Amino acid sequence: MNELLQFVVRHGYTLVFAWVFIEQAGLPVPSAPLLLAAGALSGAHGMNLWLAITFAVLASVASDSIWYELGRRKGVRVLRLLCRISLEPDSCVRRTQVRFGKRGARVLLIAKFIPGLNAMAAPLAGIIRMGWRRFVLFDALGALLWSGAFMITGYVFSGELERIAGSAAYLGEWLLVLILAAFAGYIGWKYFNRRRFLQKLRIARITPEELKEKIDSGEDVIIVDLRHAFDFEAQPETIPGALHMDAAELEEAHEVIPRDREIVLFCACPNEVTAARLALLLRSKGITRIRPLAEGYEGWRSRGFPMSRPKNEPQDAQPVVA
Repeated sequence: MNELLQFVVRHGYTLVFAWVFIEQAGLPVPSAPLLLAAGALSGAHGMNLWLAITFAVLASVASDSIWYELGRRKGVRVLRLLCRISLEPDSCVRRTQVRFGKRGARVLLIAKFIPGLNAMAAPLAGIIRMGWRRFVLFDALGALLWSGAFMITGYVFSGELERIAGSAAYLGEWLLVLILAAFAGYIGWKYFNRRRFLQKLRIARITPEELKEKIDSGEDVIIVDLRHAFDFEAQPETIPGALHMDAAELEEAHEVIPRDREIVLFCACPNEVTAARLALLLRSKGITRIRPLAEGYEGWRSRGFPMSRPKNEPQDAQPVVA
């Protein structure tokens, strides 16, 4: 911490701007220690607190604006790219979509305090065509809350942080080793939990080729499109004969789902997690002829198989599965 404080003194506000901009751009360089250090320096009269917060907010909004524009131009592909490089790619897209669907622009006020949500919020705001002024307003307020929380904490406890920095200096290189070990342990723990989660979801899939063969032969198959509304609005075409439903709706309708027909579920998430999880749940309720589609929506579409509009909207779902 002591070396970090000295580094911040030498480079000041430019460092705060550059560091925050890079973190919000997606690189794994956490800003919290730097913001705390900047706040501590402000408490020691080495920096101006409000000017440092202003630089952090400007950097955050500038970086987020780039992601907003990418989301507006590239759509849900941006979210999938971000999720594939995260530690929890299977559920982060849907989790972010659900939060935005419930809270809208207010999500931007808390997004920076939640790592996964922070990466997805700005591009998703662009995807849903949130107004530019509204996005900048809420994003700036969120950045102000986030940077202000850390810098003001550093400011208030500047004396304690100095003492901690002095104690840490005695550890020398061992402090870096401990930090790296803790980080490696965290990554390992997340990876272990992810592998264990995926093992639970191992269930026989049906391939796009097998499903197409069943459709072409006229087999009576119930096909359910579980994509979130944001994904569906971006790409409204689906597998011929598919019913577009929310996962919660299908789960609630489990008592009227026929047991004598094969059911195929698909989604747009990596590893078909939503479809596989729901298939496991419905199997536990006695619906055994149910399988997720391997590679999901993208697997079907990438093969050039026929696409069509869904035959029913969600509110008309029950007559189909009854």
